[in-house]
Amino acid sequence: MKRVYLILSLLIFAVIGWSQPKIQLSSTEYNFGKFKEEVGKQTYDFTVTNTGNSPLVIQNIVASCGCTTPEWTKSPIPAGGKGKITAIYDPVNRPGPFSKTLAVYSNSKPEVVVLVIKGEVIPREKTIEELYIFPVGSIRFESNHLAFTNIKKTEKKIRVMPVINTSTAPVKIEFEQVPAYLALKANPETLKPGQKGIIEGTYDATKNPTWGNATSLIKVRLNGVVQEKVYYYVSANLVEDFSGLSKDDLANAPIFKLTSATVDLGKMPAATTKEGEFRFTNEGKNDLIIRHIRSTCGCTAIQQGIQGVAIKSGESSSIKAVFNSGSYKGKQTKAIYVYTNDPRNSEVILMLSADVIPQATARQ
Repeated sequence: MKRVYLILSLLIFAVIGWSQPKIQLSSTEYNFGKFKEEVGKQTYDFTVTNTGNSPLVIQNIVASCGCTTPEWTKSPIPAGGKGKITAIYDPVNRPGPFSKTLAVYSNSKPEVVVLVIKGEVIPREKTIEELYIFPVGSIRFESNHLAFTNIKKTEKKIRVMPVINTSTAPVKIEFEQVPAYLALKANPETLKPGQKGIIEGTYDATKNPTWGNATSLIKVRLNGVVQEKVYYYVSANLVEDFSGLSKDDLANAPIFKLTSATVDLGKMPAATTKEGEFRFTNEGKNDLIIRHIRSTCGCTAIQQGIQGVAIKSGESSSIKAVFNSGSYKGKQTKAIYVYTNDPRNSEVILMLSADVIPQATARQ
């Protein structure tokens, strides 16, 4: 009897093993070669053959990128039958070589097969509007923002930006409301129709008394006419120059040591003020100087008397900030930036927080 059961079991497993779909692909990789971006989507069909003896079902296909869309035969593919998997690649805004995968899940063995599509997208030529995104009257700038990034307080820095005249007449480019530390000019100053030029900016950090992030809004004048409600935005981050410090200088440098970089004012009614205090000590050997303090919000007033004052080694002091809760509600956090002559902590962020209770709630 046991022998009969054994034979029946072997027959059942043999039938199960024999009754199995099997996926066979015409290939597992395709190279589109080089093609231009403007020709649009590229499509390739992988032929699927079921070489097994029961229906094959492609359950799902997962692409490695949103740029690749798979389509496939959704109905079961009978034994000996054929289906297809279509890989669609969208090259828009994706110049250069690419290699993407498609993971094919089915009821076959193996359960997952990986397909690969490759190629290289030749970038299309961008339009004037794409290259010069900031229109001002009859000209277009590459951007409305000329960024100088970090500038040492002891240096000058030059930045340039492309510009083009898209009109049918000459245009003279000038600037107004330019601060003393900044020089801006177009080269050439007058652009002929269709002519390209550059905007040359020179930032003299020695003439700007502020520290940290500094911005300027500049007016543009074309053929003598100021362009209203249009501003050219210039920014820089002004930092101290520590590049000349020796090892001894660093060993003797001031050290800005805070008791805490955060102060919680707790609960406070709306339309009231409350003062927070950030205590610190100069743990270095030379004098500590607070170069500049600024708040990210007009609701926070900063104590000014401490700026520029030399704090001796071992001495302690504090930075005071007054928060005006105004019409705020709930938990509020405001940042305060402190700039010092401590080479290891030249820019420190303080956080002032409060829980503002609306007036109606506070009166209850």
